[in-house]
Amino acid sequence: MDQVKQGTDALFILLGAIMVLAMHAGFAFLELGTVRKKNQVNALVKILVDFSVSTIAYFFVGYSVAYGVSFFTGAEALAAKNGFELVKFFFLLTFAAAIPAIVSGGIAERARFGPQLIATAVLVGVVYPLFEGVVWNQKFAVQAWIKSLTGAEFHDFAGSVVVHAVGGWIGLAAVLLLGARAGRYRKDGLMSAHPPSSIPFLALGAWILAVGWFGFNVMSAQTIDKISGLVAVNSLMAMVGGTLVAVLLGKNDPGFAYNGPLAGLVAVCAGSDVMHPAGALVVGGIAGAIFVSMFTLTQNKWKIDDVLGVWPLHGLCGAWGGIACGIFGLKSLGGLGGVTLGAQLIGTLMGVGWALAGGLAVYGLLKLALGLRLSAEEEYDGADLAIHKIGSTPDREVSW
Repeated sequence: MDQVKQGTDALFILLGAIMVLAMHAGFAFLELGTVRKKNQVNALVKILVDFSVSTIAYFFVGYSVAYGVSFFTGAEALAAKNGFELVKFFFLLTFAAAIPAIVSGGIAERARFGPQLIATAVLVGVVYPLFEGVVWNQKFAVQAWIKSLTGAEFHDFAGSVVVHAVGGWIGLAAVLLLGARAGRYRKDGLMSAHPPSSIPFLALGAWILAVGWFGFNVMSAQTIDKISGLVAVNSLMAMVGGTLVAVLLGKNDPGFAYNGPLAGLVAVCAGSDVMHPAGALVVGGIAGAIFVSMFTLTQNKWKIDDVLGVWPLHGLCGAWGGIACGIFGLKSLGGLGGVTLGAQLIGTLMGVGWALAGGLAVYGLLKLALGLRLSAEEEYDGADLAIHKIGSTPDREVSW
């Protein structure tokens, strides 16, 4: 029975890893559909290569930083217990690799390729796993301190703060240091629309992300005996709540319609295992409102050229999710309890502060040392031709 349990656990978390791996295709197509046509190839290549660099950085450095596990041993030891520890690494890697995938959407259309890959290695190898280890592996006794102060540890079941808020706030730092795309904002205060290249691809990316998210959340249990249907239903309710509110407030705009479910799913990650489904619906709906209102504000009023809105979607909705867990997870609001608002506020603020500081440090140093941005000519031609020497539809671009 022990062997069956070990094999089942390995299969369970492997299926979760594959589902979250598929989400990276969602990141790619969401970015491809949102950027202009001359940057579509770059969006596709960036996500794939970022994932590859993330794998190397997390395997050799990041996983050990977060969990103290080293893979420098014989294959016989690694294969023990059906290789569960290796498959667990695979699963958690897909979370870590979401950090550069999130950032990628914010800095699209004008970022250089090489410096971004260096940033990916540092973020996934050091910055992200340090906070991951604090929250999910009791590093530096921070959780014990939070519990002594508030009566409960900081609870983030599937990464509203650990993954999404951290990725979103790092993305904000990168966007601010990079600056707006050429021609996006004019000196007279007017804006150039820079419209999406493909609503169908944008929608495809959102659908792939939404489906994979059920692996992201449900499989965060990591072993089959801890699986919870409550997590699945709460994820579903938050997804539809975010969708409906975003469609309503966004006046049927498809960009808002397809980011609304993602906002809800980002927000529910932290408390998906402790909320009542009605609470998850409210959390998702509020996240949809946050995304629509803050995306509009950042783009139109504050003139922050965050192409995919990664700061409102991941940074703010992720922070809301961390805090919401301490509200809708309470027994008085139908939750399972075991959480406190104080702990959630402290943990969320720690994540936001760490991510913003880490993002400013990594991208600030890269800007000084190598430069972050394409030249004006390269940006005008588009990242596809400037970096990859080919467009997304080369057969149509040949001059006869």
